[in-house]
Amino acid sequence: MRETPRPRETVADSGQGLPQHRPEHALAHAGADGSGAPHRSDGRPPHTPRGARRTDPAGHPGTPPPVPGWPAPLSPRYVSGVLGLLAVLFALITWQVAVGGPLLRLDERVGAKLFERGPAGLTQVFSDLGGMPVALAVLTCAVAYALWRRALRLAVCAALTMAAVPALVIPLKVATARQGPLTEAVNYYPSGHTTTAAVAYGATAMVLLALPRPVWLRGASWPRAWMMPVAAISLTTATGIGLVLHGYHWPLDVLAGWCLGPLVLAPLGWFSCRSRRRSSG
Repeated sequence: MRETPRPRETVADSGQGLPQHRPEHALAHAGADGSGAPHRSDGRPPHTPRGARRTDPAGHPGTPPPVPGWPAPLSPRYVSGVLGLLAVLFALITWQVAVGGPLLRLDERVGAKLFERGPAGLTQVFSDLGGMPVALAVLTCAVAYALWRRALRLAVCAALTMAAVPALVIPLKVATARQGPLTEAVNYYPSGHTTTAAVAYGATAMVLLALPRPVWLRGASWPRAWMMPVAAISLTTATGIGLVLHGYHWPLDVLAGWCLGPLVLAPLGWFSCRSRRRSSG
């Protein structure tokens, strides 16, 4: 009697052998909609940077690195808004000083309580920070450094920005003819020392930020970008405080200088940002 041949085991029955091509496997790797975007069949994102990207509110995939551009606090819209507020505040103060309004009388009462307060030596040092021998010397060093780095247009722009200070402040002093505190002299509004400090130290920070780090300093420690603007703001603030406490200026004179300084620096800030983008690109 012929023996019935024993049926062979298939790969599917034995669970051994070479893996077979399965259409559903390919579909899982290619994406359920056939778009070619890889994803896991269990619904979890794959362990790759591309698969772990987050989507935007509209559902589109985002970019892995942040999109280069202005930081939120330094966006053009934010800067324009701040400059607009400073311009309105400066115009309001100037109007009150010119007509002798209630804001001027309040300023005189507040100033009378602040004069000759604090250590006289320290307030004198703070006041001197806005003088030409100090503030202009700092900016001159920054301009010379820009010329050494062959940034001629940046250096010229910084020098013209500083030259705009007396061109704006002197006519305002003559037009308002405000009497200074503790003296019979006039032409004290706005504070020239405060405006000089704001423009000189602010322009210095902008020039240094616009220039790339020298090649021979690439491996050395370098101040962070936020340190120079903070230093400029701190020196300008100290100058105004010293002028008021020592009795050189009324508070509104100093406040007007704080408002006028950023307005004068605005063109240089725009130019330095363009120079920085060109050098980094």
